[in-house]
Amino acid sequence: MRIWWGYGSEHSMNLVMIGRFASVGEAESAKELIDKLATGVQAEVDAGRLEVGEPTRRFSQEMIDLLTELNLHALSPGDLEQLVYDTQIRVHGDSVVIRTDEVDVAAHMKILLDRKARIEIFSAHVHEAEGDALDRAGIGRRG
Repeated sequence: MRIWWGYGSEHSMNLVMIGRFASVGEAESAKELIDKLATGVQAEVDAGRLEVGEPTRRFSQEMIDLLTELNLHALSPGDLEQLVYDTQIRVHGDSVVIRTDEVDVAAHMKILLDRKARIEIFSAHVHEAEGDALDRAGIGRRG
């Protein structure tokens, strides 16, 4: 089930972001970091400290503590809600592959860059062959 947090005129992006790393271990570590941060952001939403769709200018103390623990300093408070959007994130060899219908992916990009990934971003609507290849590899839009 898809929960819509807001309404806009943009269409589904069918966006693919691939972060390539020097090793499988680095890719797995980056995915784990994204998962931990997404869990923390969901806790912020559940606690009422972050409301999706409402601009925020400050991190809560709990989020500052988590970002410090994860040694992640590239994100702004406004980036956080992107981590609770509907995305599929998989490790595929030495790469982290992110698929989403959203256009706001700066948080994921900043995390991958911070962890030294080389990044490729494209629309699978336009580059259908690449999107189909990911589907065949088990990295579909809906997991």
